[in-house]
Amino acid sequence: MAKDMLDYNVEQGAKTIDASKKLKVGIIGTGWIADAHIQQYKQMPDVEIVAGADLIEGKAEAFFKKWEIEGVRCYPDHKSMLDAETDLDAVSICTYNATHAECAVYALNKGVNVLLEKPMCVTTEEAAEIMRAEKKSGKIISIGFQPRLDPNMVKVKEIVQSGVLGKIYYIQTGGGRRRGIPTPFGTTFIQKDTGVIGAMGDIGCYSLDMVLNAIGYPKPLTVTGYTSDYFGKNPEYFKAEGKPAEYADIFGVEDFAAGFIRLEGGIILDFRIAWAMHLDTPGDTIIMGTDGSLRIPSTECWNGSVGGPMKIYHEVAGSQVQTEIPMIEDNGPGCFYKKIRSFLDAVKEGGKAPVPTSQILYNQMIIDGIVKSAKLGTEIKLEVPEI
Repeated sequence: MAKDMLDYNVEQGAKTIDASKKLKVGIIGTGWIADAHIQQYKQMPDVEIVAGADLIEGKAEAFFKKWEIEGVRCYPDHKSMLDAETDLDAVSICTYNATHAECAVYALNKGVNVLLEKPMCVTTEEAAEIMRAEKKSGKIISIGFQPRLDPNMVKVKEIVQSGVLGKIYYIQTGGGRRRGIPTPFGTTFIQKDTGVIGAMGDIGCYSLDMVLNAIGYPKPLTVTGYTSDYFGKNPEYFKAEGKPAEYADIFGVEDFAAGFIRLEGGIILDFRIAWAMHLDTPGDTIIMGTDGSLRIPSTECWNGSVGGPMKIYHEVAGSQVQTEIPMIEDNGPGCFYKKIRSFLDAVKEGGKAPVPTSQILYNQMIIDGIVKSAKLGTEIKLEVPEI
């Protein structure tokens, strides 16, 4: 094998990386999630990280120094970087929720492919703006939902799509943390002007994607939503966590959310997600069908996989039986690597986005609908925007 080629395993088989042509990559936002991106980029022989941007002075420079990458040009914001770097092939957008849309739209308008961290954005209107820029530019934008690349998540979709459950009519999903309001490096997750949405944008979008992807992402029609912030507004919570009690004063997002969503095809989706609660879990994920039902055990802290062997409840020759689906061990390079690699492969090969905006638009519509319904105190109808 030539020295500029490298093999890696994905899914079922091998993939060969052609490193003879380097992809020039920039990173927008150098907070903690950017560490996961750069860690994977450093393993890829066809990637050259050439630029970075962060609003905090000196932060980008310190970030690249920590990761021992030299010669990276650093900028104070995404616009100055994208204006100056005219030969970028792709960017990772790792900023806080409130700026996802503006960074993505600007990059697409500059003709740059985008890997956008989750959540896609914070409103349906922003999602539509991103998709319009994508359509106009002809570039690829993929949303950072790496859990769907977990082999157990792949198995969930395979089970549903096989037809063994029959017609799907009811889904319960969600999860959360008994204690897990994310303030490891500050308060951007919990402030209204930066996070905008809380638990739903952090982990709720993942659990929605798990089931919506499995059933083919049907269009959401209506939603009844509820949100609360009882833990985030309680100074005692943060004191118990060893964090400043003043965090409660600036907490401006939801730490719990629930929604009752009607989907196209007569499917009901019952959803709940928590950053903090007096429970270990609000329940397993359940996909109910006319010929069988699937139970997906929850995890202690929603981590993008499943909490144990899944079970199919069905009937065989008149007997009620359970079929256990063994856990699949991921011996490959990991979901985060596969997320970035699949995006880069699409860029190099002119392929399609691994996690397309056309799907995640519906995910965003549900989250936005829960927020709006909770404020109004009533069910609302969801309308798909024109792109």
